[in-house]
Amino acid sequence: MQINAYNHAMRDSLDLIDKTLLRCLQSDGSLSAQALSSKVNLTARATLMRIHRLEKRGWIQGYSARIDRRAIGAHVMLFAEIALRDQRPVTQQQFEERARQTPEVLACYLLSGRYDFLVRFCCRDLAHYNELTNRWLGDVSLGIEKISTLTELATIKEFAEIPIADG
Repeated sequence: MQINAYNHAMRDSLDLIDKTLLRCLQSDGSLSAQALSSKVNLTARATLMRIHRLEKRGWIQGYSARIDRRAIGAHVMLFAEIALRDQRPVTQQQFEERARQTPEVLACYLLSGRYDFLVRFCCRDLAHYNELTNRWLGDVSLGIEKISTLTELATIKEFAEIPIADG
């Protein structure tokens, strides 16, 4: 029985090559298998097989491009601290579903503390954000008691990569 648990744990663990591949793909998801293979000292085929294994196991959840938001007309980044009227699961679920369905919501986090959620919005301008939050406040099914807004003045460091330790 212990051997099976050990084999399962080994199958799901990351070795140094896997971690190097993850770091490289986070940095530039467009790298070819050939380019990646030279970084990990494997053949392109072996590298591609490892990448497929990482995808299948959920270590890699997808690929995307970083877009210059201003180039597409999204000039304002805002953070909203949102308090709900009650803590019933149905209220929370309705709010979470609306956040998922709203394209302007870049991220939504359930919090402990004074506010229930922290939501990051990317909007054309303040009027766009105001329209959106007024619709949310007007929808009683969302159960929003209060929205406190923080406007981004400058981005100092944007999320790009999750640190992956070698050890």
